[in-house]
Amino acid sequence: MTDPQEVLARLRAELDAIDGELVDMAARRQAIVAEIGRLKRSHRQPTRDYSREREVRELARERAAQRGLDPDLGERLVGAMIEASLTSQERDRLEALGTGGGRSALVIGGAGRMGRWFTEFLATQGWAVSVSDPAGPVAGVPWHADWRDPARSAELIIVAAPLAATAAILGELVAIRPPGLVVEIGSIKAPVAGALADLRDAGVAVASIHPMFGPDVRLLAGRHVILVDIGAAAAQAEARALFEQTSAGLAEMSLEEHDRLVAWVLGLSHAINISFFTALRDSGRSIAELAAFASTTFGAQLKVAARVAQENPELYFEIQSTNPHGIEPLRALAAAAAAVEHAVAAGDGAAFSALMRAGAAYLEEPRD
Repeated sequence: MTDPQEVLARLRAELDAIDGELVDMAARRQAIVAEIGRLKRSHRQPTRDYSREREVRELARERAAQRGLDPDLGERLVGAMIEASLTSQERDRLEALGTGGGRSALVIGGAGRMGRWFTEFLATQGWAVSVSDPAGPVAGVPWHADWRDPARSAELIIVAAPLAATAAILGELVAIRPPGLVVEIGSIKAPVAGALADLRDAGVAVASIHPMFGPDVRLLAGRHVILVDIGAAAAQAEARALFEQTSAGLAEMSLEEHDRLVAWVLGLSHAINISFFTALRDSGRSIAELAAFASTTFGAQLKVAARVAQENPELYFEIQSTNPHGIEPLRALAAAAAAVEHAVAAGDGAAFSALMRAGAAYLEEPRD
């Protein structure tokens, strides 16, 4: 009689072998992708071909269905490979262009998560990057205990610090008057507006941007970078050039327009998730009990809320509290929750349905 454990061990060994083959095939695919990227660059062709991507995804769905697999699984597998390919091609293109050309770049706050992202991003473009951060050195990157001396000669300075610290750093840079471009990347611009204006008026090339993504992002396709107009057109053009060879979308707007937009895009979404997990915590039920019976909607919301809960509370409070337009979305959220509560408590199905229909119509409006 065959030992079930022997059969199980054999089947697991087969799975391990198949998993290894999948990884090997993925590596082969990436090698082909790299060759395609080199060919595209030599003929000045764009990295991304949306019609080809759609064709590959549809073919994967068809093949999956033919083999009795869920077509969504086939598309997800190929989709992961497509994203990895685009990430690789984008990085290869930046390295090949070498727009940094060995010039010096200093990331103030380089030990933070976004500081590390910019350190790697600039290094990929050929910048000679060093960092300064009171948190200490960053492995593999030249580090300065004090940012002031390297700032006197750096050809690019990225300020990736908390807002209060950023305003102070920009203020000190007015006296130093660095020769290169200074770029601050804060999520809210009102707290640093005065310091930016002082630096600009002192004759320093200074730009304000807001990467609308987190430090875990590898591929910039579908992501956006906001270029904030502070009255320094030449410096803004230099900041734009840092991202022009990526697949990120670039948008320009005024400082006030930026803060109004961010109040809704960041402030509201953060507040919704904080309210969500706070309500769950106060429900008296354990998260294990709730998650065990999660619906599709609850499960999706729970994943987003869990990510938000792990973010930096001080940063999120800065986004909520320092934005002069931040209270408007919070009041709108409270009013919307009250409207839902009133409709349910009053048994007013018509009012409840009206809220959902109005929301559906709003969300179906065309988006660019």
